[in-house]
Amino acid sequence: MLRLAHGAIILSALSACADLRGALLPVSATDPHASRVDMLVATTRMRATASDEFFTGDRGPALSFAEFTVSIPPEANRKPGEVQWPRSVPGNPTTDFVTLKADLIDRTQASAWFHRTVRKVPQRRVLVFIHGFNNRFDDAVFRFAQIVHDAGTPVAPVLFTWPSRGSVLAYGYDRESNTYSRNALETTLRTLARDPEVGEISVLAHSMGNWVTLEALRQMAIRDGRIAPKIRNVLLAAPDVDVDLFRESILDMGKARPNFTLFVSQDDRALAISRRLWGDSVRLGAIDPEQEPYRSALEKSGINVLNLSKLRSGDPLNHSKFAESPEVVRMIGQQLAEGQTLTDSRVGIGDRIIQVTAGAAAAVGTAAGLAVSAPVAVIDPRTRENMQGHIQNLGNSVSDTVTPE
Repeated sequence: MLRLAHGAIILSALSACADLRGALLPVSATDPHASRVDMLVATTRMRATASDEFFTGDRGPALSFAEFTVSIPPEANRKPGEVQWPRSVPGNPTTDFVTLKADLIDRTQASAWFHRTVRKVPQRRVLVFIHGFNNRFDDAVFRFAQIVHDAGTPVAPVLFTWPSRGSVLAYGYDRESNTYSRNALETTLRTLARDPEVGEISVLAHSMGNWVTLEALRQMAIRDGRIAPKIRNVLLAAPDVDVDLFRESILDMGKARPNFTLFVSQDDRALAISRRLWGDSVRLGAIDPEQEPYRSALEKSGINVLNLSKLRSGDPLNHSKFAESPEVVRMIGQQLAEGQTLTDSRVGIGDRIIQVTAGAAAAVGTAAGLAVSAPVAVIDPRTRENMQGHIQNLGNSVSDTVTPE
């Protein structure tokens, strides 16, 4: 139990960003060289009563909507893959992620924002992001802004955020809130797909967010007899999902399902801890796709796999490689922009990620070794400096408890 507690401390430290009240309150001006990301937010969170917050970790009675514009520091002042949290409120647009616009809106206004935005996007592509465990509302907004910006993705960004406590000790609450939100996510995806302005939809889910994503798609397939054809790509990053439940969900979706891509890593320590919590239940994001029975099952299902096990990350948990590696994020953006299945054919960096499409005449591949260094994106500079030595010491204590599969 003590070792597991050490693991929880590491999780808590890595998930604790600046934790500033009012981090999303709009600033009056921005740096002329900063970039902007406009996004629509759909959420099952409860609206906050405090003026310096927008949504809490409590469960709301129905879908709520918001429109955000996030300013991202000039390229000379940041590292791709990093969310730079303000040290104090208001933040400095030259060095920090800050908000330029933050409006709570109703469904009609959300629809108008979406119509206006998607018409400007090449091929009218939409990207829906679903975050994972232990995320506050501001975590989700800034992280999605970072992904969209660093990917260079020409899409209409839609953030679906579910009620997470933003606490490492609230795993059970988060899991049930995740399930609580499946109907709302299904409704959101169906509404987007029915919009005549939309060309195609890609869904990117991380960690526990993969569970609600699979549940929503499965429900849609059962209710409608199929998943909406405009939902073309589903990207499952570090999925904290039981392997057997994933298999059953895929079967329930039928053959006319979207293209699925898994981002897996056998050194994901967060999923190793999750596996212990779930009674040694194998987590999908930590499988070795070259080993049986996974190799044959993935090949038969036509599911693509990117194995990031050899990719080096500044995150000691190795749980957010898909977002923190500039090369991987750009690869996602480039491939989604072209409406193609993810492949490494255009990633020209040292030892490239080798990913073989798992199809009728292809086998599942694995990473050959992408050696890059990414920052710990969820900790602000001051917190990172104070915690670095503490995390390294605790990492040794928990290593035998969360040994990668």
